[in-house]
Amino acid sequence: MKVLWVNTNFLHPTTKGGQIRTLEMLRYLHRWHEIHYVAIADPEQPEGPARAHEYSSKSYPFFHRIPRKDSPAFLRQLARGIFSSTPLAVSRFHPPGLEAFLGKLAARERFDRAVIDHLAPTAYFPDLAHAVFFQHNVETMIWRRHVEHASDPFRRWYFGIEARRMYEYERRVSLAAGHIVAVSAADAAAMRELFGVTRVSEIPTGVNLEYFKPPETRPKENADLVFVGSMDWLPNIDGLLYFVREVLPLIRRQRPDCSLAIVGRTPPAKIRELQERDPLIRVTGTVPDIRPYLWGSSVSIVPLRIGGGTRLKIYEAMAARIPVVSTTVGVEGLTIHPPQDIRIADLPRDFADRCLELLADAGERRSLAEAASQMVNANFSWEQVARCFEKILLAGPRWN
Repeated sequence: MKVLWVNTNFLHPTTKGGQIRTLEMLRYLHRWHEIHYVAIADPEQPEGPARAHEYSSKSYPFFHRIPRKDSPAFLRQLARGIFSSTPLAVSRFHPPGLEAFLGKLAARERFDRAVIDHLAPTAYFPDLAHAVFFQHNVETMIWRRHVEHASDPFRRWYFGIEARRMYEYERRVSLAAGHIVAVSAADAAAMRELFGVTRVSEIPTGVNLEYFKPPETRPKENADLVFVGSMDWLPNIDGLLYFVREVLPLIRRQRPDCSLAIVGRTPPAKIRELQERDPLIRVTGTVPDIRPYLWGSSVSIVPLRIGGGTRLKIYEAMAARIPVVSTTVGVEGLTIHPPQDIRIADLPRDFADRCLELLADAGERRSLAEAASQMVNANFSWEQVARCFEKILLAGPRWN
């Protein structure tokens, strides 16, 4: 097949879960099919377009700088967005001219299939009805959970506006798409219920098993607890602040020296300040390789209260043979078997107790990690996931 693949960004540097999922699948799909990749490219990030040959036959960078969330330009986008019917999470990734660029490309090339990767490109894609919409999250669910967990009335008001806009927008484009690919059966069911769609399939979550396999000699311990994830994503920020505020003090009552490493790109000021107030908390920011932080820690935590899609970080920790403690929201959509291969806790006291139990018992940590490692190794290679996606594409809407 000759496939047009449209995304919001290029896949290097790879710092977000959605990038990882797409990159790992495309590495296999590119071996079997002709992939033409279109995405917004930051002129100051040349690595993305330069490495696109690793997963595509041909790439088409559309150069445009998307404002950072801590910039005045973003604040202007935020202000304009209050009077728009389109959610800011979509409109801020819509550069002028990209819709016309895609239209000309589609008219010139004879693609067999088309994939819209993430929600934002639906705003400028020329023909939703003949494309597969690859949705990594049910965005409406995320924004509704933001409303539930808002820390003040203003945030609750703003998140409520965005949640309503997101529902209307996501429902409209989901109904218009030729087919939808969700990243879990739970997300597929939510789309059917929320939006009334019928043309939706799901793929499992995968993990690069060989990449995360720990070395015989592990790094010296970085921290007792580790959290891995993009720190410019609101659900991750909310989860970490909740953990440090509600859970960590309970752990420290029994283990006063319990340390925490927060590993992920672009931490905002409220996350960076955690290590300024607490010498046992380390905030790394972007790192070239997350594996040493997993291999060198005792327990991986996923204290999320808001989310959608699936958390790649859980299967990555399992492949790295690190025991995981998560909330129910954190494991939504994943195949797991608690308590054999993961610990689940939603209340602060319960979450603290699960962490304390594992920190106190090296044998239990090894047992849990081994069961989890065997489970992901048996079921969740990226090649298997890519074959699932390939089958959906072959059966899906034709572009021409």
